Amino acid sequence: MNWIQIVILAAVQGLTELLPVSSSAHVIVTAELMHENMSTPANALLLVLLHTGTMFAVVAYFWRRWMNEFFSSWDRFWSFFRLVFLASLLSGVVGYPVILLVEHILSRGGHPAQIEALFHKLNWIAPALAAAGLLILWAGLHEARRPESQDPPANGSHISGRQAGIMGILQGFAIPFRGFSRSGATISGGLLGGGQRAAIESFSFAMVVAITPLAIARELWRVHKAAHVAQMPIHWTAVLAPGILGMGCAFFAGLIALRWLSSWLESGRWYWFGVYCLAAAATTQWLYLRGW
Repeated sequence: MNWIQIVILAAVQGLTELLPVSSSAHVIVTAELMHENMSTPANALLLVLLHTGTMFAVVAYFWRRWMNEFFSSWDRFWSFFRLVFLASLLSGVVGYPVILLVEHILSRGGHPAQIEALFHKLNWIAPALAAAGLLILWAGLHEARRPESQDPPANGSHISGRQAGIMGILQGFAIPFRGFSRSGATISGGLLGGGQRAAIESFSFAMVVAITPLAIARELWRVHKAAHVAQMPIHWTAVLAPGILGMGCAFFAGLIALRWLSSWLESGRWYWFGVYCLAAAATTQWLYLRGW
């Protein structure tokens, strides 16, 4: 993949990762249009490094808010830590069996498959986008009719255990499926659970910061394993250099996307992202039927 393609993918990733429209679906469709397969270990690692760039954008954007909400005292930090742990644990409890089930379905003729095989299957991405769109639309319309309280909740973390649990379970379903937006699912779940807009947004992106290092480690292991099976040495500079370039581009695009998301969420226009996901699902299905 040349540097122009990497910059294009990084811009698409950064703009869509932090919006509830599934960055993976957009990156995969864009890659398919450029005749690139994102299921290869090197390209899958590139995709994770692009996610890392947007993770740094999240940290930069939310740092001051997190310091006020979650790190202003030991009690608030401990409450926040427990809720992130609960949400992450539920994500794993739900997501791992779903991954095993999908890999079993994809395995045919005795050939084992990995979840990354979904990275280029537009016929799987389209319904996942549609499911995310319907969830966002439901949550957005439901929340738009609910008056937003101006008084902060009594608990220090601003998030209840029930809301964290719902968000963790939905994140578990989002992990295996490219197209089922992680931020769209978790924020929508938090809103349906009665959470405040700003608090749900902060916690949703704190969750992704918690799990991204695990995703990076997994992809590094996949690259190492693929090289070992092929009995070829790993040229880490060649593997990581494109990803580092993409990380920088994704970082700046991610900051733009976060401003957009915050504006629409806090002004009650969350449901419009659901409308977009449904339109993107129809477009993706059309591309699949056209042979992409």
